[in-house]
Amino acid sequence: MSVPMPAAAARLLKTFDADRLVEELRTLQGSTWGQQRPYDADVLPSAGIDWRCLSLRSLGGDGARTDPGGPGADSFADTPWLERVPYFREILASIPGRLRAARLMALGTGVRSVDHFDTKCGPAWGVARLHVPVTTNSSAVLELDGVKHSWQPGTFWFGDFSRRHMVWNDGPSARVHLVIDCLVTPELASIFPPDWGHYFQHGDVLYCKPELPPRALDQAPISWQVRLPSAFMDWEENDIFTDSAEQTNVVITAAADGAHLTSEGGRTFGLVRIERDEYRLAGWSDERTVELATGKPDPVVVLRTRYGRSVANLAIPACVTPAGARP
Repeated sequence: MSVPMPAAAARLLKTFDADRLVEELRTLQGSTWGQQRPYDADVLPSAGIDWRCLSLRSLGGDGARTDPGGPGADSFADTPWLERVPYFREILASIPGRLRAARLMALGTGVRSVDHFDTKCGPAWGVARLHVPVTTNSSAVLELDGVKHSWQPGTFWFGDFSRRHMVWNDGPSARVHLVIDCLVTPELASIFPPDWGHYFQHGDVLYCKPELPPRALDQAPISWQVRLPSAFMDWEENDIFTDSAEQTNVVITAAADGAHLTSEGGRTFGLVRIERDEYRLAGWSDERTVELATGKPDPVVVLRTRYGRSVANLAIPACVTPAGARP
């Protein structure tokens, strides 16, 4: 039986210098902060409230993006803003998990979000969302899974934001947090309180594998042409292997400098190698991977989805040809 998460939030073991946080925030306050936006297959419209962001890491390293990102053509990279804030760089470098997005998020005065949850944002999907409060006031509140929190500057927190939550700020000043998304690794447990150890050993936690360099090929780039469930490309979907699932044609190209997947609608996903022939989607976790299996009698593409320690597999016959050739 899986061990449940001890709580919806945990104060982590590290603390940070609150004065240095504010000092570095000041160096960025003359910059243009965009409205916070969610991410689906693309960046969605903002909620229309005074909830602004400046990205220190984003998909492709684009400093204008304010969304948390997700599966797509690009991986996460530092933005130019991070170069201006060495202490924030130091904080990010201290986290023992592969970094995804890192955003400074400012909730304006008199603002209240809707009650919501963040899709697949938790250790069961291989993702952890961490907060470092930078500035706050006594009337700035996070309600997470029915519990109210007022996290203080310099402290360090994990929250399971796949649960219902909302934020509001009825105080006189903005509430600014550094919000960090990272992939869950075994080492990440070291920054959690000791009473979380049993959960990390026996709970529904998906540990993501390190990224490997592109596989060396003895031949020219090759294409795997295969028909996949369309929902596999929709990262918010769960039940994707049903017999009645809609299908789409996909081409997976493997080359010495990397691999990518392109659907018939033209959407492209980068592929990040994590095993000999297994790849996760760029910008995402090991929750969703493809394996290119050339074993006999025929080549297949193996789709995998994961939730915690559970794995679902689907092997689909594929046609393998030199890249650019017709099957």
